[in-house]
Amino acid sequence: MEMLQELLKWIIALDWRWLLGIAFLAIAILGYAGAPFLLWTIAVAFFLLACQVCTITWIIFAMIAIVGNIPPLRRLLISSVILKLFRALKLLPSISDTERTALEAGNVWVEAELFSGRPNFKKMLDQKYPELTPEEQAYLDGPVEEICAQVDDWRTWKEKDLAPEVWALLKKHGVFGMIIPKEYGGLGFSAMAHSEIVAKFMTRSMPLCVTAMVPNSLGPAELITHYGTKEQKDYYLPRLARGEEIPCFALTEPTAGSDAGSITSKAVVFKGTDGKLYLRLNWNKRYITLASVATLLGLAFKLYDPEHLLGDKEDLGITCALVPANTPGVVLGLRHDPLGVPFYNCPTQGKDVVVPIDSIFGGAAGAGKGWQMLMECLAAGRGISLPAQTVGAGKLSLRYVSAYINIRKQFGVPIGKFEGIMEPLARLTGINYLLEAARRYTLGAIDSGAKPPVVTAMMKYNATELSRKMINDAMDIVGGAGISRGPRNFLAHTYIGMPIAVTVEGANILTRTLIVFGQGALRAHPYAYREIAAVEKKNVKDFDRYFWGHVGHVIRNAFRSVLLSLTRGRIMICAPGDKHTRRYYRKLNWASATFAWMADLAMASLGGSLKFREKITGRFADYLSYMYFAAAILRRYEAENRRKEDLPFVHWSMKYCFYQMQVAIDQIFRNLSVPLVGFLFKGPISWWSRMNSFSQWPEDWLENKVAELIQVPGEQRDRFTKNVFMPKDPENQLAKLERTLLMVYEAAGIEKKIKQATRSKVLDKLPAPALYQQALSKNVITQAEFDLLDKLQAAIYDVVQVDSFTSQELVRL
Repeated sequence: MEMLQELLKWIIALDWRWLLGIAFLAIAILGYAGAPFLLWTIAVAFFLLACQVCTITWIIFAMIAIVGNIPPLRRLLISSVILKLFRALKLLPSISDTERTALEAGNVWVEAELFSGRPNFKKMLDQKYPELTPEEQAYLDGPVEEICAQVDDWRTWKEKDLAPEVWALLKKHGVFGMIIPKEYGGLGFSAMAHSEIVAKFMTRSMPLCVTAMVPNSLGPAELITHYGTKEQKDYYLPRLARGEEIPCFALTEPTAGSDAGSITSKAVVFKGTDGKLYLRLNWNKRYITLASVATLLGLAFKLYDPEHLLGDKEDLGITCALVPANTPGVVLGLRHDPLGVPFYNCPTQGKDVVVPIDSIFGGAAGAGKGWQMLMECLAAGRGISLPAQTVGAGKLSLRYVSAYINIRKQFGVPIGKFEGIMEPLARLTGINYLLEAARRYTLGAIDSGAKPPVVTAMMKYNATELSRKMINDAMDIVGGAGISRGPRNFLAHTYIGMPIAVTVEGANILTRTLIVFGQGALRAHPYAYREIAAVEKKNVKDFDRYFWGHVGHVIRNAFRSVLLSLTRGRIMICAPGDKHTRRYYRKLNWASATFAWMADLAMASLGGSLKFREKITGRFADYLSYMYFAAAILRRYEAENRRKEDLPFVHWSMKYCFYQMQVAIDQIFRNLSVPLVGFLFKGPISWWSRMNSFSQWPEDWLENKVAELIQVPGEQRDRFTKNVFMPKDPENQLAKLERTLLMVYEAAGIEKKIKQATRSKVLDKLPAPALYQQALSKNVITQAEFDLLDKLQAAIYDVVQVDSFTSQELVRL
């Protein structure tokens, strides 16, 4: 007690300048730490005591302190009034049943840490980093290799279908049953194995990849596994696993694309003459992969029960059911032509198709639950197949290009030495490193049982968009060799087909603007969705807890954002990582605080209209995505034991992520209208952000280093392009490139001797064949070395050739 009295006397005796300094320091500490209201109350009390304020001030302070710190009193006098105001003025966005189902599908994962403004890096780094089991690795090395070796991609494109022997192998090795549990005859593989297989198939042939991918994505196998009745599982899953049934799933319609909830396909429940319940279905679907070769359709439709045979409701909502393709009224056979890529993508119609009510996934109990089923499956599925496909395409491009530019010479120099080539090669390499990190990080979550819809939507959108950048860079680098189609060309078909990945499982524009941030702002936010639920239910107790928690969250992140910006994150003293990566954790901490604060400002200033400000939500989505990618890169660096040789790739990728965050936040500052203070964000805050940016584009020296390292054959290049199918056929173009690349490095020392002899004028400046002959005659090189150079020249001339055709052959293509 005496110590407290002495402290009070000391505070009262303080000079006003000291008092203000201590007050500002206390405010900064309390704000940065997110101190509870009680600590703020105590701090203010000491300040008022030191200032020796009047009695009226103390009375006002006491009233605020009592009401603020006693929850029942606060709920009665303040929170209940705010709740009524929110309802009367409709300050919070309304959530439809369809939106609620989507929001509640799956669960929240590490994106919540990024939304918090104070990420728990230990938790983020402790997430599983998956590996294949011995059984899965053996399957990849055996059956998957066998299938890839059997595929001739050029033949597939010419014949518009996979060869019969390839279809047979897919069925024989159970590829269509990767996700089906072993108890039903499936492979029962992990998400990691599923992803690796899809990625490897993509490095061989896009039609092969899609054909294997679709039965293991959203469709009958997955829906039966999760929601089917025992009878459905026992009958269909073994048949699907053996390839006796080829499945497809029909959702998209001419008038219902990204807005899947607006489908017009419908079914009516009726009672048959046998007294059993049936569905009479009518539909018109399009863009359905594998439909014309499918034997079993999964179908999404709206279900109606006009006779109330299932209950009181007439409109039961979206429902999913199984329809055998041979059922009368089912129309199949036509194909779309998706940019010429020869996989089965088709329309299908149904006219008065009758199936038992037990055809609904889960039986009659599954009526009206189709939307929930679809959203829950997509919550995980978006993070597996399409990211795997795009990573496979990126790795193949990198493997091909990094060999080609060492072999192809112009002006007497390998084109890989030109900085103009190094620039896109660095992007191709860095994005490849980034996407592989994010793919593995996301798969770890899915294999741990998580179904994070926001993260998987980020992966789907960004993986497909970044893959477009990678294949564009690869095409630019190889030039004419990329645009001349034929058996020698490993890039053209991937380039042609890349827009397809962008459109499926939710078009990218919608995914970015409506799902990533639109859904994430509510689902991953620590308070927003709970506040809305409390307002809708008129629950004052819950509203009081979440509303004031939200207020504290905003105040804390405002302080954290400002202080972390002023110190460039260095105020975070105990950052994880090593001396090379610690700065990135500090920046990510800073970025998270800024994001969380600005997201709350956007929600507060725009309210329910935020969902219609898609340019703003898109920029927030970009910001959130690159925070996630940055976290994934740091996780990869730790999981791979902090390889020193990989640091240039880590640095490039991290700088790229922070640069993209900076671009997004600058546009948010310029375009977000905040009442009363909007001019601050468009003026001084925007100026400060550009002056004190997270990062600039990676420096030239770093890009050159990344480009140089990936051109060197060896362990690192092999690791970064792991799982690319490497043909054993010596006449295959990729095999030739790899063989020639090794010869280039083997001959490098010989070339160096010849150059030195030319500079010293021992040899004349002659074209390569004559120069090598002269070098041999003057004993600059040995006969064995000359033979190697001669063999290398022939190999180079062969691998830089492109395909050509007669006019008649081109017509048949």
